[in-house]
Parts: sequence; C-alpha cells; structure tokens
Amino acid sequence: MKNIITTIATLAVSASAVVAGDIVNLPADVLDWQVTSEGAAFAALDGDRLNGEYMAMVRLPAGLASPEHVKTANIYGIVMAGTFLHTTAEMKPSERQPIGPGSYYMIPGGMPHVSACVSDTPCVAFLYQDGAFDFNVVQR
Repeated sequence: MKNIITTIATLAVSASAVVAGDIVNLPADVLDWQVTSEGAAFAALDGDRLNGEYMAMVRLPAGLASPEHVKTANIYGIVMAGTFLHTTAEMKPSERQPIGPGSYYMIPGGMPHVSACVSDTPCVAFLYQDGAFDFNVVQR
C-alpha cells in the first residue's frame, strides 16, 4: 500500500486533525461522511475506494440490509458500534453470527453475501478493502 502515513496525514490536515510527527489523530466529529443512494455512508481514511485499495469508516442505518452481492476484493472490518450480520445464502441459521463492537470480520472477494445492520442503532465499522470498491448484485 502506498505510504499510508503521508496519505492519512494529508487527509487529516485537511479535515482539522492533529498531526505531530508520524502520529495522526483524526477525531470522529471531523470525518467526511459520503452517503450512498442506498443509505450506507463512507468516510475515507486512506486511498480512493473507487480506484484501489482503501481504508474507511462505514456506517449503515439501523435495520438496513443489502441485497445479495459480490465484491471483487477481500473486505476486512472491525465493528465499532451497532450489530452487523454478514451471511451467505448457504449458511444455516445456526451459523449466522451477529457481531458487535470490537468484533472482526472478513469477507473473501467473490463470495456472494448479504450485509445487514441488525441493531436498533446505526452500525459503524472500520473497513479495509484490498482492491477497488464494487457492488455487484447477485441475480438468482
């Protein structure tokens, strides 16, 4: 990944963050949330999610569930707030594990899945994707 410190520092300075040496502190209240037409929101931290690997915060409104879809790249996330549920059509009900704050998830590229915020409050996660963002709805 390109020099992450330089990129985050550049973003952080423009977002009223405190940068001292190699440490970047980006307060949550200065994140620039971009809301999609589906209601999900992304706040860029590093990279350009439409053109390559990236890190971002992602926020889903309470109760939002995506259609079944596939992403080309692998997704790695850490839940910060709310309760997420990531499932595949093949999962048995006993395998469907809601995850809350502090939990980790990984969704392999090419795996059809549904992501949902199953809590009564919005869901927020730190997200790293090792390739450009895409969202390919599965047609069954």
